[in-house]
Amino acid sequence: MALPIVLSGLSKRFGSSAAVNDVSLQIAAGEFLALLGPSGCGKTTLLRMIAGFETVSAGRILFGDRLVAGEGVYVLPEERNVAIVFQSYALWPHMSVGENVAYPLRVRRRTRAEREAKVAEALAAVDLSGFEGRRIADLSGGQRQRVALARCLAMDPGIILLDEPLANLDVHLRASMEETFARFHQRTGATMVYVTHDQSEAMAMATRVAVMEKGRVLECAPPVALYGEPASEAVARFIGDGRVVDADVLSGDGAGRCRIRLLGTEAEIRCAPGRTLRGPGRVCLRAEGLELAPPGDGFAAKVLAASFKGAHTRLSVEPSAAPGVALSVASPRPAAVGSTVWLRAVDGWLLPRPGDAAAATVGEGIRELA
Repeated sequence: MALPIVLSGLSKRFGSSAAVNDVSLQIAAGEFLALLGPSGCGKTTLLRMIAGFETVSAGRILFGDRLVAGEGVYVLPEERNVAIVFQSYALWPHMSVGENVAYPLRVRRRTRAEREAKVAEALAAVDLSGFEGRRIADLSGGQRQRVALARCLAMDPGIILLDEPLANLDVHLRASMEETFARFHQRTGATMVYVTHDQSEAMAMATRVAVMEKGRVLECAPPVALYGEPASEAVARFIGDGRVVDADVLSGDGAGRCRIRLLGTEAEIRCAPGRTLRGPGRVCLRAEGLELAPPGDGFAAKVLAASFKGAHTRLSVEPSAAPGVALSVASPRPAAVGSTVWLRAVDGWLLPRPGDAAAATVGEGIRELA
């Protein structure tokens, strides 16, 4: 049965350094949460505390109503009923595929008939039926990862933790494994916490993404909200390579649209519902929010670099009105480096200001489930 996870004021210190600093999250039963951030941000340490491999320095962890860490309590990893998928797969090389999948069932003293039935069911779920007798050394990286997933499935865990499980696979295999993980989550119904530094993985699979930086959670929200309506400049820059520029807010309709002056031209963009404040603001612009315009329409920009992407050419440009600012635009046609193009903003997001009504509405760092 899937279990909710509650992290309350969780911290982990190594000497004078805080690897995790005052993290509070509520993870719903059956949710797929991704912990996303660069190396050293604390995401793996946070996962290891949930697993029980690291003790907590402060705060507490609950699985449902059960306190597993904090307040003088520490439940051993093997007593938490948590399944873990590691980046290295952690398979026994001297055991066959079937023996690897059956191992946790043997530890739980299940009968041979129960083990065989569970192993066959779990391998079928990851498209490895008939591989029971194969040696681990004879499997590809993707097949080994599927064996690790099958082992989890056989355990019927309430919580599954995954530590960068696709990091060792090539690009094409990672794409197919993303679909495997999505189906795996649907089949198990377990609560899943997935650590990754890859934005595309997190955004493609998770129901919510917690963006971490320097041991803290900057924001936790569904992928669509993180990408389209980030609550802070740090998240706007990190997710999807967003570019943040200054603007003057001319008006707001209170219904989620506002008129701004941006780089010497006016545009209508999105903002938090209820926002009507005028004055200086900061706007998140993404490549798809800008489009090429006829000369004299919009703002002029110099092409700094051009990269062909197949369906479009990715241009890096510097607006004439803002030297030193680099924007990205998806152009339907190539443009020469050093040439001038004209652009207009067709979409953008007005970032909330700390302390105003919009900031309180959009997200106070953590967006909990309704």
